[in-house]
Amino acid sequence: MVSLGATPFAVAAPQQQNKMKVCNEQANKNGFGEGKGDERKEFMKDCLSAKSEKSGSGKGSQQNKMKTCNKEAGDKKLKGDERKQFMSDCLSA
Repeated sequence: MVSLGATPFAVAAPQQQNKMKVCNEQANKNGFGEGKGDERKEFMKDCLSAKSEKSGSGKGSQQNKMKTCNKEAGDKKLKGDERKQFMSDCLSA
């Protein structure tokens, strides 16, 4: 019986590990590499708490991307054409 109780955890572990790997790659790609402190923690928290892309039509994934890009643009204090260009590049990445 003990092995039956452990089975869901055995299945969930690789999924969580994969999600952690993907979030780490995205964090590094978005400039939240090691040593970025609170910014990286916030990004990782948002990324890891987001529902997987398999659970929906991908709309949630696009919303998360929009949220992340919007936050980055705000952090960089971009306005006007610079912001539009940044958002375009960020969302198409």
